[in-house]
Parts: sequence; structure tokens; C-alpha cells
Amino acid sequence: MITGKPSVEASLEVLQAGAWDYLPKPFTGSQLQILVGRAAHAVAVARESRVLHEQHGVQPGERVAVLGSAARYNEVIALARRVAATDASVFITGESGSGKELIAQFIHHHSRRASRPVVAVNCAALPEMLLESEMFGHCKGAFTGAVRDKPGLLETANGGTMFLDELIEMSKPIQAKLLRVIQDGVVRRVGSETTDAVVNVRFIAATNRDPDEAVASGALREDLYYRLRVVPIHVPPLRERVDDIALLAEHFLRYYWSRHRQGEEPMPHLSKAAIWALRAHSWPGNVRELQNVIEHAVVLLEPGAEVQPEHIPFISDNRADPELSALADKADTNESYYEARDRLLARFDRRYLTRVVIRAGGNLSKAARMSKVDRTTFYRLMERHNLQRNLLDNSEDE
Repeated sequence: MITGKPSVEASLEVLQAGAWDYLPKPFTGSQLQILVGRAAHAVAVARESRVLHEQHGVQPGERVAVLGSAARYNEVIALARRVAATDASVFITGESGSGKELIAQFIHHHSRRASRPVVAVNCAALPEMLLESEMFGHCKGAFTGAVRDKPGLLETANGGTMFLDELIEMSKPIQAKLLRVIQDGVVRRVGSETTDAVVNVRFIAATNRDPDEAVASGALREDLYYRLRVVPIHVPPLRERVDDIALLAEHFLRYYWSRHRQGEEPMPHLSKAAIWALRAHSWPGNVRELQNVIEHAVVLLEPGAEVQPEHIPFISDNRADPELSALADKADTNESYYEARDRLLARFDRRYLTRVVIRAGGNLSKAARMSKVDRTTFYRLMERHNLQRNLLDNSEDE
């Protein structure tokens, strides 16, 4: 809503009635850009949720991050379901791209707050002054360009959930101010000397760093950390969920084909060799990297084509695997020599076996001959490293 007659009462009224935001005149281009960016993100999330529901039977809130069958990931989802029914604060850790925000969305959409907004704040994306103004709001005249009173995102999230992404990047003064909101529910806008609002917000925080190290170094307030870490959830990286890679890849293939292509064009399908190539990759960018790789392939493929390893960007890039370079640097000096050696050799075995199966087009017998290893030994190695043979239905044809 845009208005020339702003007031605190009117702003709260329109937000509670369902308006995305309240924009009194005059306003700057930067304010409009931030507002439109947040709104566009919300629309994209809603559209993706609707497509998943209509095409694949995925319920709203059941976004792609919750697709998986790996035991460790199922434990994460089970914990998220249990905590969703409460108002407890959740602290999510995990590598970049592993799906922390989608776990937060999952928790919100399975909570009793699901009808209210979930507001995401990237604490690393905004400078301190702008972050404080965005979160807490500001009063007219609080700083240059503050030409009106403006409610912050905490007030927008009232009754719903606030997701604090990369919390550790938040400055210490803002952490102290946030702590008071968590403890008392009291919001004081920038430039105000009184309480401007009392809010009821559920907090979910996330970081790709070690929070305990951040507390020890002074980057994260200990009292804030323990307030937010009522229930800790760690999202495993994709390389620890190898059995989920094919499932996620197939899902992204369906989703991006329907998104980028029109009409009834037949959808491409993943070859066995492509699945092995995907499983062999170390995925430093996690699920987000897999998503981008599949979208890249979808844009370039012909209808009904079979996806081969050469269609996957990281294969044609021919980059060295960072996890297998400089092996000595990967050794944990807390381990014995034999433990470190065996762990690194196991990683080499897995990499070699998956690569040779790709070269053999998914035929295990041929892969064994190429490796100059008898077939029984080759199968035993595959089983030892949990490389599932059920992906290769016709692997013994030769």
C-alpha cells in the first residue's frame, strides 16, 4: 500500500489485513528496490510450492529440501516435524547450499503459525545501519532519508516466524537489541525512545560457520546463542546423502522442464552414466549446486533426450576434485597413520569405482575388465563402499 497520509495505526492495520508492506510517500529508490526484492522472493517461493503441489503431489511446505531417503536426512526431517509443533527457537547449522532455509520453511509450514508470514533476513547481505532499520523499523528523522515512521520486519513477522540467515554476521550491537526482543517481545525502532510494538515471533537462526567457535571468538553473543539454540538441527551436506542425489536430480529435472518449456514436449531422462556422474561428484555447493547443474542441462537439452555425463557442467569443466588433491593435507593428525591412510584410500576407491563405471556406461562387467579386476572382486568393492548396484538394471548384460 502506498499512501500520502502515514500513521503507525494505519500501517499496522494494513499489514494485519494482508498487505505485503506499507509505503508512505515520499520514498527512495533504494527503499522501493528492497521492498520489491523481498516481495518477488515471496512470490517465487509461493509459485514453486504451488507447482510442486499440482504436478508432483507435494503438499505446500513440503519443498524440495525435504525430498530424500538417506538415514541422516530422515533424522533431520523427523526432528523438524517434532519441533514444528512447538514455539521453541531452532538453530540450524550446515554448509552453504545444504538447504537450511528450506528446513526453516518446512518447520514454519508445519507449525500453528503457518497462516502467518515467515520473514527471512540475510544478516550478511545488508550493512549494519540498513539491517537494523529493516529489522526494527525506524522513526521519522532517525537518520538521513528517514522521512517517515516505518515498521520493521519484526513487526511484519508478528504472529509468524523470523528466519535469521547467517546470524553470526550480525553486529554485536544489533545482537544485543535482538536479545531484548527475544526475551521481552518488545520492539524499539531506530531513533525511538519508547516501546513501539510488542510482538510474538518464533525465531529460527542459521549459519554455515561453527557457532561454538563464533562464541569463543566473540563474534556471537553467548546469551543470544543459547536463547536461539533451544533445538539445534544440523543439515548434512549432499556428499553425505549420496543415495538422495538421483531422487533430487529427477525432481529438479521435472521441475525445471515444466518451468522452462511450453506445451507437451517430452521430458529428458537421466541415463545410468549420468546418475553415476552425479553420485561421484563431491558437491561443494551442495543441493544448490545440484539444482543449478540440472537447470543448466534442462535449458540446453532437446525434448526427450537422454542426459549423459557430457551434458553436466562439472564433467565438461574437467576441474580437479578439491577433496582428493593434496591428500596429505587432508589427513587428520589426531588419527593414527593407519586410520588416516585407510580413510583417504577409501575415498580414492569410491572415486575410482564410480568413474570407471561411468566410462563403462553403467556396465559393471565391462567396468571390472577395464579395471583389470575380476568381476567378483569388483562387486565386493562396490558393496564395501555402498555403491548401490540397483541403479544399473542391466549391468550384467555383457
